[in-house]
Amino acid sequence: MAAASFYYLAAASLVLLCCLAWLTTLLTLPGNWLVVGLAALFAWWFPVEAGRGIAWQTVGIAAALAGGGELIELTAGAAGAAKHGASRRAVVLSLLGAMLGSLAGLFVGLPIPILGPLIVAVFGGAAGAFAGAYIGETWKGRTESEKIAAGHGAFMGRIWGTLGKLAIGAVIVALVAIDAFI
Repeated sequence: MAAASFYYLAAASLVLLCCLAWLTTLLTLPGNWLVVGLAALFAWWFPVEAGRGIAWQTVGIAAALAGGGELIELTAGAAGAAKHGASRRAVVLSLLGAMLGSLAGLFVGLPIPILGPLIVAVFGGAAGAFAGAYIGETWKGRTESEKIAAGHGAFMGRIWGTLGKLAIGAVIVALVAIDAFI
C-alpha cells in the first residue's frame, strides 16, 4: 500500500512539474523539452516493467512532438517576418528580441497575480520580435514601410508560433499524465 501511495504522489508531482515546465514556453524557454526530460527521468525511475510508470514509447512520442513544436515556432516566426520581405539579419534579430522581450515582459507583468507575467511575457516576446526585425531592417537601410511590415510579420509570427508550441506542449503534458496514471 505504501509503495502505491508513493508512486501516485510521485506521479502527481511529475504532472505538476510538467505543467510548470510547460509554462516556461511562454518565456521563450524550452518548456516542452523540460517536460520530455521529466518524463524520461520518471520512466527511468519507474520502469513499466516494474508494474507502474511511463513507457519509453511515450517519451519518444513526446520528444517527437516537442521537435514539431520547435519547428512550428521557428517556422511561424521566421515565415511571418520573411513573408513581408525581411532580411536574414532581421529574422535573427527578431528571435533575439523575442527572448529579451519575453524576459522583460515577465518582470513587467509581476504586479498582476499569476497570469499577468505569462500574458505580458507572450506580448513582450512579440514586441521584442517586432523590435528586432525593425532594427534589422533599419540596419539594412530599408524604408520605413518595409521596416514596419517586417516587424509586423515578426510580431504576428511570434504570437502564432508561441500558441502552436503551447498547444503541442499541452498535448505532451496530457500524454505524460495519462501514461503515468493509467
